[in-house]
Formats: sequence, structure tokens, C-alpha cells
Amino acid sequence: MTAPGPEPEALLAAAQAAARHAYAPYSHFAVGAALGFADGAIVTGANVENASYGLSLCAEAVAVAKAMAEGRRGGLTALAVVNRGRPISPCGRCRQLLSELAGLDGRDPLVAGGMGKEIRLSRLLPQAFGPGQLAGPDLEEGDGSGDPSPRNR
Repeated sequence: MTAPGPEPEALLAAAQAAARHAYAPYSHFAVGAALGFADGAIVTGANVENASYGLSLCAEAVAVAKAMAEGRRGGLTALAVVNRGRPISPCGRCRQLLSELAGLDGRDPLVAGGMGKEIRLSRLLPQAFGPGQLAGPDLEEGDGSGDPSPRNR
């Protein structure tokens, strides 16, 4: 029985097509990302560079933002990221963004071609930080400021 959602080959092709829309005038490193969902949908993104380099957006971040803006919360089954027709691995920041989207319904999506093979996102980002780590006994007893120090109890 195959997993629901688009096949890895379709995601790689969609990511390659998205890379053609990248705005990468500084690095010339055009990246495309494709996110596959359980309902068969594919959401793509391309990197967007900015002269103020820190404001640049990775293709994966664009795709996640686009998926969230479309109302998607979970359902991520697989993803692909490519540069010049070759699969590449998401950067650390994007791994975290992808992990939160995937974690909304407890999935562990396949990264098509990540690290030169198909691999699960949890292998790329073990022990990921998530929403469950934002609150704890100390924070819940605080004054609501988020500062768990004793002076706020």
C-alpha cells in the first residue's frame, strides 16, 4: 500500500518547475520546493533573494507560507527541494518550518532526494523543537509574561 499524496517523481518535477521562477540575482542559486499533501495537492515555492541578504526567503519557506495562507494545517506527506535539476536538502531553518507544518497532524513526511536518497524529515531534524515545548509547569504558573523566574510567582 502506497502512502497518500503525490509521488516523489511528481514532486521533483514540480520543484524543478518552481525553481525557474526563483529570484536569485545575487547567489544565482535558484531553488524550487514542492510540498505534497495527502489530498494529492502540490504547493510550490521558489527562493526570493533580497539585497539585504538576511531578508531573503528560501523556497521551502515560501512554499510553507503559501500552504498556510491557503488554509493547510497538516497533511504534508512528502516534499522535494531542487537546484539545477538536482535534489538538495532543506537548510536547518526550513527543516524547522517543515517540521511544524508536518507536526500539526503528526506526520513524518518523506524528503524526496534529500541527502542523495529518500529520507524522512525526522531524520533530517531529530528532536525538533515544537509547540509542545513552549509551555511547561514553570511557564503556566508565571505571570503570563513568559518569564518563568521566581520573581514573577
